[in-house]
Amino acid sequence: MDFSKIEEKMDKTISVLSENFAEIRAGRANPAVLNKVKVDYYGVPTPINQVAGISVPEARMIVIQPWDMSILKEIEKAILASDIGITPNNDGKVIRLSFPELNEERRKELVKDIKKIAEEAKVSIRGVRRDGIDEAKKEQKDGNITEDDLKNAETQIQKLTDKKIEKIDEITSAKEKEIMSV
Repeated sequence: MDFSKIEEKMDKTISVLSENFAEIRAGRANPAVLNKVKVDYYGVPTPINQVAGISVPEARMIVIQPWDMSILKEIEKAILASDIGITPNNDGKVIRLSFPELNEERRKELVKDIKKIAEEAKVSIRGVRRDGIDEAKKEQKDGNITEDDLKNAETQIQKLTDKKIEKIDEITSAKEKEIMSV
């Protein structure tokens, strides 16, 4: 039985989790919060990082400098329409996003959100485990593998699942520390 496909699906879940965590702002400026913001660039929804330079000159500020100045207003509109919760400051040449200091209540809300996202990732990993075990049972039913091979496959898949869930816990714990210590 080929476990690489199962591991690949689990790794994909973990990479999506990491991307989701990168988009959660922890009080310091992180350009990843702009990943899902699309700008209407000549009628085509385009990611901001493809129409402007994005820099972080200070810990709590992102500066967006469009390569085409005519799109400045469009970038501002796209940021206002997004759900990042930051009001852009447009000075005619660049857009500045200032990140406010997080209060204790907001930090706790973010930690709750992180735990919820992590739990969804764990459910997804368990779904991959279930599919893998179902596939192994089907192989055994079709006579392609023995009952011992089936037990071995179930054990291997469970070990892989445990390892990936442990990885999710590590990533979650690191993000919680980042949020609570900013």
